Amino acid sequence: MTSKEDLLTNKIFLNAALPLMKTIAEDDPKIHKMFSIVHCIYQVSCLDPDAPGGKYATHFQVNCDEWKVHPRVEPHPMIEIEFPSVQALNSFFKGKIGLDTLPKMKGVVRYPQYFVPFITCLLKMANLLGMTEAPEDVDTKRLLVKCYFYLLTSGISQLNKNGDEEVHGWALKSPDRVYAFDVEGEPSVAAFIRVKAGKTKAGRGVYKRAMPFFTMQFDSLDSALGILMGTADMLQFTREKKLNMLGAPEYGATLGNFMMKVGAMAK
Repeated sequence: MTSKEDLLTNKIFLNAALPLMKTIAEDDPKIHKMFSIVHCIYQVSCLDPDAPGGKYATHFQVNCDEWKVHPRVEPHPMIEIEFPSVQALNSFFKGKIGLDTLPKMKGVVRYPQYFVPFITCLLKMANLLGMTEAPEDVDTKRLLVKCYFYLLTSGISQLNKNGDEEVHGWALKSPDRVYAFDVEGEPSVAAFIRVKAGKTKAGRGVYKRAMPFFTMQFDSLDSALGILMGTADMLQFTREKKLNMLGAPEYGATLGNFMMKVGAMAK
């Protein structure tokens, strides 16, 4: 039987990490060009006897530069990467690759021209999230920070929606509040999570309807990557004003704990 921890980790990979492929395809010029003539339904799935229909999945409807992401099973994908179990998918995305974690590649022979862009984008995502040092290229830094912010906000929301006791308990007690991440002078990387009475929703960009209840704001992309990649000390950066807790700083520790929980599951 699949453990609750394995299922929570699986939801983070399927519903928070994999959707980053859309972001990468939109922001990386080379990969964006590869999808310019693609019309395909892709799916990444894992088998589980306790899942509705016997599997969990996320699928993508791609029409040239338009991507739609759906956190559910598509019965008839054109190309599918199917893992033999929840644990196999989790291990694969954590970089623990073995014979028991390798997926089946369905539809590749029939649609080889559509498979290459997808696997290239998937490998790009894995390479970005697997970096241990900040990249030198500014565009890559910007994309990496955006991916981290999106992963963290979506990951926290997924933990709440799928029954993590700590995160769900926090969400249940919360009035309508928005928690945001941003970098000064870099509005394109911003992300937020809205919390209200047990419900959460991750969002992209700057939240404009009202002032966020709490914002974790970095002074630069490099400062953001220092914290996000675990190579810098949060307290030191706060003292040096490289990281500012805006709005309700006493809530920074809670958000930081949830960030680390998502990060630990995804490693």
